[in-house]
Amino acid sequence: MTTESSPAPQTGAASDIKPGNRARVSSLVNNLRDYGLLLALIAVMLVFQYFTNGTMFKPLNLSNLVQQNSFIIVMALGMLLVIIAGHIDLSVGSVAGFTGALAAMMMVIWPLGPLSNPLVVSLVCLVIGGIIGGAQGYWIAYHKIPSFIVTLAGMLIFRGLCQALLGGGSSVGPLPDPFKALSSGFIPDLIGPLTLVPPIVNAAGKTVQGSGIVLHMTTIVIGIAAVLAYVWFGLASRRTRERRGHHAEPFGLFAVKTFVVAALALFLFFQFANYKGLPIVLVVMSLLIGFFMFVTKKTTIGRRVYAMGGNIKAAQLSGIKTERLTLLVFVNMGVLSALGGLIIAARQGQAVPAAGLGSELDVIAAVFIGGASAMGGVGQVVGTVVGGFIMGVMNNGMSIVGVNIDWQQVVKGLVLLGAVVFDVYNKNKG
Repeated sequence: MTTESSPAPQTGAASDIKPGNRARVSSLVNNLRDYGLLLALIAVMLVFQYFTNGTMFKPLNLSNLVQQNSFIIVMALGMLLVIIAGHIDLSVGSVAGFTGALAAMMMVIWPLGPLSNPLVVSLVCLVIGGIIGGAQGYWIAYHKIPSFIVTLAGMLIFRGLCQALLGGGSSVGPLPDPFKALSSGFIPDLIGPLTLVPPIVNAAGKTVQGSGIVLHMTTIVIGIAAVLAYVWFGLASRRTRERRGHHAEPFGLFAVKTFVVAALALFLFFQFANYKGLPIVLVVMSLLIGFFMFVTKKTTIGRRVYAMGGNIKAAQLSGIKTERLTLLVFVNMGVLSALGGLIIAARQGQAVPAAGLGSELDVIAAVFIGGASAMGGVGQVVGTVVGGFIMGVMNNGMSIVGVNIDWQQVVKGLVLLGAVVFDVYNKNKG
């Protein structure tokens, strides 16, 4: 005769947590995972703020930080889709250098008449960038040649074409001011400045640099509108999840998270307004970030790219035309590489043979640091942008501190290796 006894009650930390508290702990862990990169970026900036004696957060340096690294983030948005799809593109730096050189030749050297207009030249270069990306994507998608090999060949080809176009080691410039405004220009103040603290004028009658607080009010209005939109969309998303019966994070955690992000955004907008306003390239970059967030989260194409990168066989069996989708991903990468090249040329005011040299490494590193998986199928736009700024802050901060360029490469390599090791560890643990 056997008797069944009820199992002994479990003891330990996991069993002692009540269901409500367990949900709160789960939400906290998930948000720490999602916002860990942002916290890391803030921590890195605070460290360099200390070691640079307060230079990091100065309005001039923040503006330079955005302008110097915008092309990395623009190209990283395209690289994100390439890596999610399970591929890699090593040619982005060379394509950027080639299209920048082509733009300079069209505007300065070749007698093209009306076609030398900076806007026309920019559009032509974007189209050529798309054609280059499509040409590489064709061999990858339809002939199954590994993307590493195809884009490695592209890196060599377009670096050589860039140098040949510029005549070896020479540079072409100066470029027209309307074109340079793409990278070094600022949005106009349509409202008018607001003087909080009058600037100091020295004995020679010149304004002391950095003195006074004169705000670019258009930037302030845009910043307030952006923060209000962020709060409104956050509340709307939370209400939608609750209405559909999905789990929503505790309101207290949501409020703290929203307050921290909003406060950080307002601080940055204030710093920009205290200098010359929002850089034009930051506006272009923000529009691209919003567009790719929409594509990856709300569109069928975005979901198909994730599915293809996660399991290409299953994607094909479900009816996804993976060849055409791969081609589209590389066309997009080519267009953004060309835009990155235009930004580089506009920033330098001329085209040089070394433009974009090595930038493919920073672009790929930004995507992996942002949480994308080397196996494909995983990655987010926000993480990529934050990863790009982490790379930019490290470059900027180490340069201000005076770290040798050799050791800067060592540090960036270690950060990239750590990000990939962390990704592999999480996959194995999962």
